[in-house]
Amino acid sequence: MAPPAGSSIHRSGSRPQLDLSKAEIQGNFEERDPTILLPNQSDDISHLALDIGGMDSLNWGSGSPSRDNAVIKATGGGAYKFTDLFRERLGVSLDKEDEMDCLVAGANFLLKAIRHEAFTHMEGQKEFVQIDPNDLFPYLLVNIGSGVSMIKVDGDGKFERVSGTNVGGGTYWGLGRLLTKCKSFDELLELSQRGDNRTIDMLVGDIYGGMDYSKIGLSASTIASSFGKTISENKELKDYRPEDISLSLLRMISYNIGQISYLNALRFGLKRIFFGGFFIRGHAYTMDTISFAVQFWSKGEAQAMFLRHEGFLGALGAFMSYEKHGLDDLMVHQLVERFPMGAPYSGGKIHGPPLADLNAKISWMEKFVRKGNEITAPVPMAKPGTTGLGGFEVPSSKGGILRSDASALNVGVLHLVPNLEVFPLLADPKMYEPNTVDLSDHGELEYWFTVLLEHLPDLVDKAVASEGGTDDAKRRGDAFARAFSAHLARLMEEPAAYGKLGLANLLELREECLREFQFVDAYRSIKQRENEASLAVLPDLLMELDNMSEETRLLTLIEGVLAANIFDWGSRACVDLYHKGTIIEIYRMSRNKMQRPWRVDDFDAFKERMLGSGGKKPRPHKRALLFVDNSGADIVLGMLPLARELLRRGTEVVLVANSLPALNDITAMELPDIVAEAAKHCNILRGAAEAGGLIVDAMTNSLDGSKESSPSVPLMVVENGCGSPCIDLRQVSSELAAAAKDADLIILEGMGRALHTNFNARFKGDALKLAMVKNQRLAEKLIKGKIYDCVCRYEPASTS
Repeated sequence: MAPPAGSSIHRSGSRPQLDLSKAEIQGNFEERDPTILLPNQSDDISHLALDIGGMDSLNWGSGSPSRDNAVIKATGGGAYKFTDLFRERLGVSLDKEDEMDCLVAGANFLLKAIRHEAFTHMEGQKEFVQIDPNDLFPYLLVNIGSGVSMIKVDGDGKFERVSGTNVGGGTYWGLGRLLTKCKSFDELLELSQRGDNRTIDMLVGDIYGGMDYSKIGLSASTIASSFGKTISENKELKDYRPEDISLSLLRMISYNIGQISYLNALRFGLKRIFFGGFFIRGHAYTMDTISFAVQFWSKGEAQAMFLRHEGFLGALGAFMSYEKHGLDDLMVHQLVERFPMGAPYSGGKIHGPPLADLNAKISWMEKFVRKGNEITAPVPMAKPGTTGLGGFEVPSSKGGILRSDASALNVGVLHLVPNLEVFPLLADPKMYEPNTVDLSDHGELEYWFTVLLEHLPDLVDKAVASEGGTDDAKRRGDAFARAFSAHLARLMEEPAAYGKLGLANLLELREECLREFQFVDAYRSIKQRENEASLAVLPDLLMELDNMSEETRLLTLIEGVLAANIFDWGSRACVDLYHKGTIIEIYRMSRNKMQRPWRVDDFDAFKERMLGSGGKKPRPHKRALLFVDNSGADIVLGMLPLARELLRRGTEVVLVANSLPALNDITAMELPDIVAEAAKHCNILRGAAEAGGLIVDAMTNSLDGSKESSPSVPLMVVENGCGSPCIDLRQVSSELAAAAKDADLIILEGMGRALHTNFNARFKGDALKLAMVKNQRLAEKLIKGKIYDCVCRYEPASTS
């Protein structure tokens, strides 16, 4: 696992430390990847762990053995079986770890650390299950390898093998080879996808003349006897299709495993049953069959659950046996899974090794396009220099209805970000779901994929221009477009490939893909131009506001935020507007159209909380968190004047902005300069910025030449911990989490943070959600309105 490059994070003492003292480059400084000597480095930074099955066959290269006397952790039967071969062929010693210990440790880690790890699989539909890490134990872990082990897990390091069966994956493969002459496990699975077990299995309907046996709850299609139909038929083995034999065999073994597992769960009163192991391999029909068996025998009271990374349980557990892995105290909010493009995948095959070098990656992708091959799915891998949990396998090809889930590709790179925390003002973190748009609906998924693809050419143009329009930038831009299109194609085929999918995940994936191809800030010059244009008219706006009554000013401020939120380069409709006028002209046009009532209009309730009623003045909020959105008019003419009003009332203000660029969103790095420039025209902003440390060595004289002391309330800026147009409040920066502890007002602004995500979120403090809806479909689905409708949603602090 690796922290993001360039981030400054605190590491606990249990984790390996990178000692850079007296580091020096060896050899030629001009080399592309020169050797860097770390003379004072004592800890091993990278660890390797293997899970080697006893049934595996190993293909060895012709290279010479290592002379480093390397020692790596290994588990599984193959760790014992192939010990001598590893030492003789590779010069590597295997430090063996107990298989059961590793399986349980790996499962516990995944279930506690990966948010969308567990899922159910019924009738081809994958549905993710949220597991509360504090309510995980006890559970039954069913590991299906050559045989089957059933392990009752009561806690970390606390488990017992309570049962098992010798009828498992080895049985399926062994009998399958004898009966079908298949050469591999995957080939046998592929046969099952084209099979029809009714030609071999005896069904209840075969016994009762096509009728159900409804008295005891058996339908006509229920298998009464696996392979039972072959008894009464005058046929030889050669007369049966291998496909039908494979499917019948798969069903027989899967049903029995599912039944025995449920009975053991019932025996020990366990609510959760997790299945994993070589036998499953992400195969959709296998999971369906096991799920059906558990549902059937439990009469619907129990569900089979599977793990997205189930093939890595043993290897993860072996990795965690290193003394300095640093994983013991990790929390789910500290881990971010990303899916970088690793190697071209086309025609059901991976072509070439994982590609770490950017130029090599681009060249491979260009080669495939020239050949006329469509890159249909990314193959993730760890970046060089990381210890991310990345890798890939060639998936089984799909065929017919019973297709493989191809989940061997569902492996990302797990990044450790220790300075991420859960937003402390969420009313119920366990129930919080950031995504508002449900992409489980295929029509909804297809629509948003189309929107993203239509926006792609314009985004590529902006990205290339941001890098000076060089030939290198154009190559990277083309490669980014192909890579992101490949991600979308993969997700259209299997929406759950990367975990639970929401619109926020798609938008974040796009930004990650841009960064992968080294486009740091595609809208840099546009943001700068719009900021300058907006700052030029800010003094006039502030003067206009100061001449208004308190009530009129508050309404005008909210109107200004909504009007300014029209500037969003992520919206196709807004991009078209840019061709019809200047930024100020568009802002004024938007302001002039602000007529109440808005589609969602809670302004009166917000006004009463701010100004009171019946002559009673309410206490001001202690601290407000303003989650800002776009650069230009949005921040300068919308959110800054609103922040100024709150400061005027004695409320501390924290501007919360992106840690990394995303579209034309303002970043926390850019905000201090904008505030400093705005403060030149406003005593309130200047004093607050000085109190908040945003202005160092500020001017001491006020604008009218008189001395004015700084107000007691500060204006501060913090980063939110993400680089996306949306925000998942389960993972925010520790800086934001600390600032939130004294806050009693949260203002979320913009479509990404207030509509696409968090529209339904409830908070411990008062919440105001402000946005102009710049997408017709979102307007119809979310607020039953139309494009350019406005949302002003006020929710008092949740008492639940």
